[in-house]
Amino acid sequence: MSIKYPVILSGLILSLGSQVSLAHHAFAAEFDAARPIELSGVVTKTEWINPHSWITIEVASEAGSPEIWEIEAGAPNSMFRRGFNRNSLPTGTEIRVTGYQARDGGQRANGRNLTFPDGTTLFMGSSNTGAPVDGTDPTQ
Repeated sequence: MSIKYPVILSGLILSLGSQVSLAHHAFAAEFDAARPIELSGVVTKTEWINPHSWITIEVASEAGSPEIWEIEAGAPNSMFRRGFNRNSLPTGTEIRVTGYQARDGGQRANGRNLTFPDGTTLFMGSSNTGAPVDGTDPTQ
């Protein structure tokens, strides 16, 4: 009877771990390398959460009406190592983002580079996103 509880507990822990790993996705599962996108807008929200940070921006559509875009970026730790900090993207910051649009054509993108008004550009993508090598990152 004493061996039963550790076995049950081990099984429960393993099943919970498998659910977390299923939540992470490959770049190609959600984003389309054949749909590069460039967006300029104003930051409305930044979420420093694992496994991916999210930056929400308001972009003026071609018709002039506002569109809300969600930009997936790397994990907070990888973003901080690339030069971002928790104060880098306050609400109202104007930015330009290059990346790849969602496969479903929605207003979501996987961010590659983020450029501030002063011209400073930071790489947004995690090194393991599977984003295509396009020559814009000199470290690749």
